[in-house]
Amino acid sequence: MSRRRNAEKREVTADPKFNSTLVTQFINSVTRSGKKRLAENIFYSAVDMAGQRAGQDGLTVFKKAVDNVKPVLEVKSRRIGGANYQVPIEVSPERRTSLAIRWLINYARERTEKNMAEKLANEFVSAFKNEGGAIRKKIDTHKMAEANKAFAHFRY
Repeated sequence: MSRRRNAEKREVTADPKFNSTLVTQFINSVTRSGKKRLAENIFYSAVDMAGQRAGQDGLTVFKKAVDNVKPVLEVKSRRIGGANYQVPIEVSPERRTSLAIRWLINYARERTEKNMAEKLANEFVSAFKNEGGAIRKKIDTHKMAEANKAFAHFRY
């Protein structure tokens, strides 16, 4: 790890359609090989589909899905006296959001639907209902932190 100063956080510009930085962050994470326009089209159509399937506004479904997936605790490996301990720590707000986005995209890619927009839409709807792979990942992370609660005093 570098001993120089910490990297500055770059400001993310809001997207033109919904005027939301969360949407821009999500689109940037979906983007592959520099094809941002394609990622935007996939995301916007997924939000529309998710809104129709949930019977609510698509952006509301998306934001609620991201909020439902955000983890509160995670474990970090810490070496103390020759032994490695999984120490539970609280997750910072920026990391919560980025983990939720990453989990939603990864579990959407694993789904079996026809195209990425449908996969994302179904993952949004299932996360909106507190179901699906991303929610399972959050629950597993919380269970691991709960199981290692005895090592919380090793926190830095």
